[in-house]
Amino acid sequence: MPELRATLRRLQIRLRGERSGYVLVAPYLLHMAVFFGYPLLFAFVLMFHRWDIVTPMEFVGLKNFVRLVRDDLFFRALLNTGIFLTIHIPLQIIVALFFAELLNRPLRGRGFFRAAYFMPVVVSGVVITILFQQLFAFDTGLINRMIRALGGEPVPWLVSPALAMPSIALMATWKNVGLYIVLFLAGLQHIPKHLYEAAELDGANAWQRWWHVTLPMLNPTMVTVVVLSTIGGFSLFIEPYILTGGGPLNATLSAVLYIYNQAFYFNHMGYAAALGFCFAIVIFIVVLLQRRFVETDTWS
Repeated sequence: MPELRATLRRLQIRLRGERSGYVLVAPYLLHMAVFFGYPLLFAFVLMFHRWDIVTPMEFVGLKNFVRLVRDDLFFRALLNTGIFLTIHIPLQIIVALFFAELLNRPLRGRGFFRAAYFMPVVVSGVVITILFQQLFAFDTGLINRMIRALGGEPVPWLVSPALAMPSIALMATWKNVGLYIVLFLAGLQHIPKHLYEAAELDGANAWQRWWHVTLPMLNPTMVTVVVLSTIGGFSLFIEPYILTGGGPLNATLSAVLYIYNQAFYFNHMGYAAALGFCFAIVIFIVVLLQRRFVETDTWS
């Protein structure tokens, strides 16, 4: 009997602890249900309906997806987003890794430079975009004024279909690179020093130590940076919305901007939900492929 009472007592204490845990996580679960679960479920239902916010929803079956397959502008928006990612991700990795290597050295004022490089990350994206709108302006922009002062011709940063998206990618890199500098810096500081000492004893020069020690040890950080950059790049919206409105000639029309226009400019809420669903699948596939080819145990 004493053993039975002790067992029941332990069970009672365990159940009380589990009940306390459920109480503690209940606010978070409620938040997820209201602000994530319900919108996701509503968007799933909305994909099969026509709705303009004002009139009642009308069930249309798969018509929204049939329209999507025939929508050349949506595929143009996907292509524009892919062009942005092709420029933005390699540029961001190179710049972030370069400055992380510099800031990992015992430089004077290193703390100031770390804070300075991270500062654009905490500034509003709208503020940064308006700033670069003034810098990239064709006639009055500071960059073109400096080019004129040096005797050159002004560059149509935002009015040329060939230069508009690279200009946005350059601005996005400047805005976000501070975050990835911090990530790379943390990765560099966790590389054991004895690996460099062993490589140096084996006769490896600075480049060989970086290629065969630093880069392989940074692989987990590299995967994180690539995935975060990809997800952030796919969500490109504020920059083209403010800088170009998707122009010129739809050259900067991102997928998110196109979905936004369909939902809140044309009031095609059902079609926008279908676009968002397919776009989410594209992001998922791209991230899986990146992890498949970027995440490795060794580097040759």
